Amino acid sequence: MPGETIRKDTPPRVPPHLDDYDEACASFSWEQARSRLQGLPGGRGLNLAHEAVDRHAATDRATAVALRCVRRDDTVTTLTYGDLSRATSRFAHVLRTLGVGRGERVATLLGRCPELYTAVLGTLKNTGVVCPLFSAFGPDPVAQRLRLSDARVLVTTAELYRRKVAGRRTRLPGLRHVLIVGDPADTPQGTLSLTALTDRAADDFTIPPTAPGDMALLHFTSGTTGTPKGAVHVHEAAVAHWTSAYYALDLRPDDVFWCTADPGWVTGMSYGILAPLLHGATVVADEGDYDARRWYRILAQRRVTVWYTAPTALRMLMRTTPRTGPYDLPASYDLSALRLVASVGEPLNPEGVLWGRDVLGLPVHDTWWQTETGAIMIANFAACDIRPGSMGRPLPGVEAAVLRRGEDGRADTSGGRVTVLREPGAEGELALRPGWPSMFRGYLHDAGRTAAAFADGWYLTGDVVRRDADGWYWFVGRADDVVKSAGHLVGPFEVESALMEHPAVAEAGVIGRPDPVAGNVVKAFVTLRPGHEPTPETRRDLLAFARRRLGPAVAPREIDFDPHLPHTRSGKVMRRLLRARELGLPEGDLSALERTETPG
Repeated sequence: MPGETIRKDTPPRVPPHLDDYDEACASFSWEQARSRLQGLPGGRGLNLAHEAVDRHAATDRATAVALRCVRRDDTVTTLTYGDLSRATSRFAHVLRTLGVGRGERVATLLGRCPELYTAVLGTLKNTGVVCPLFSAFGPDPVAQRLRLSDARVLVTTAELYRRKVAGRRTRLPGLRHVLIVGDPADTPQGTLSLTALTDRAADDFTIPPTAPGDMALLHFTSGTTGTPKGAVHVHEAAVAHWTSAYYALDLRPDDVFWCTADPGWVTGMSYGILAPLLHGATVVADEGDYDARRWYRILAQRRVTVWYTAPTALRMLMRTTPRTGPYDLPASYDLSALRLVASVGEPLNPEGVLWGRDVLGLPVHDTWWQTETGAIMIANFAACDIRPGSMGRPLPGVEAAVLRRGEDGRADTSGGRVTVLREPGAEGELALRPGWPSMFRGYLHDAGRTAAAFADGWYLTGDVVRRDADGWYWFVGRADDVVKSAGHLVGPFEVESALMEHPAVAEAGVIGRPDPVAGNVVKAFVTLRPGHEPTPETRRDLLAFARRRLGPAVAPREIDFDPHLPHTRSGKVMRRLLRARELGLPEGDLSALERTETPG
């Protein structure tokens, strides 16, 4: 793993929480970490919303700013911890009035608006379960996740409801209530105005007893086969959210924190909402779309101190900032408040780390985690050396290992046992020892896929890594076919299924093609039915069809026609072979390839 090591010879201007990695790991215990949280009054358990909002609102931090939402027109809505406590209590009362209770799912289909935070935290206060949905999803993924989650309530806008839900409402008999954010006059038929309901609600709410193991969050993640998987997380995840933000992001109450991830994904929930509020920090939320000048302006005007973003976004910013040239865009803004920049969602290449150092004056600290882990597991820490291109080292309290892989590319679990590879430079599947508080508690209604995620006392991540002699981990790739595109996991099965609903498509295979900005773009190979020609018009029609059904974040960006897709002997499209041929890589073992025998 060659490359420049960035030495931390100069102490950071704020002494970091973790200054001695080995000592922190040796002395850490999750029991001690739990003591950092308050718990519900009277020993009634542990509730995420109480820890994130109400415990601060009951102190002199009630007047501290909890949330600054920057609207698309650059106006700013500010909520203190006291304001947020009252608003979330009103939402909890709305749910109670509607008969929505403990354990029932409340889905959010919203951008970064104040009502999102109110709905999430109010649901948790009411001991309900938050199921965030990505607002750029198309109607089919939205409806599928609403159905799989058993959602009883959806909180969204009138526009998103009309575009993505209304036409499929009859197929969602379990969805009892749709609450519309915004002007009560623009409330579609069959929905309720959230504004009208909250205006009538009380602004104090007693959180019912909440066990640490009660279900709190349901995050959907894509797999290579079958429907998306709903990863279940519990209120005790607050312990890992607080701890990981303390160590990996060096967060503290006087920080102004900006996480650019969309709230429909796990990063936007765990670190865009929960972790910074658990620390009593100020959260910046931008309702607008990516724009380099807008982002630099927000960093400067809001005096952001800790910035958590994605490698894709950093690469886009790098394109606007040539290393040589007459105009250096970041230099036009006062970014002096920044003290830590971190990234998440996909591997960060060494150029991104060094760009941060050279242009922002701060190297970018990469982190690694997954929907299933619920919180950061591996990171480059503020006080430690950075090896550009590395994921970093495990957090205190996290035990990681590299496992030997079998012929299918996943960890070799033959005989129910795994083999841990200990030699430096060994390459294998990354595994984690269960026991951290934000570990997912299973996939909803899917015991089979839950069981397959564990073996011999380890959680199997599906990521292939190397570990060097000093304990730094380096990402190699996915062991399965899931595509990481712009920080989002896209399941090829979901894309293939949508394409095959088009009358021209007989079969489809989907892979990720490397892209210098997005990391990967989704590419589909399609076999057409008889009577349909592989013309540019057909390609455009299929691309548009997929975008309508799946949304731009999931739909393929490219389509090639192939009348002879490679299959296994059992009839499955060999995505591995499609990828090898696309990238000019060795095709590897072809023993499973379906052969056409020549009569003789």
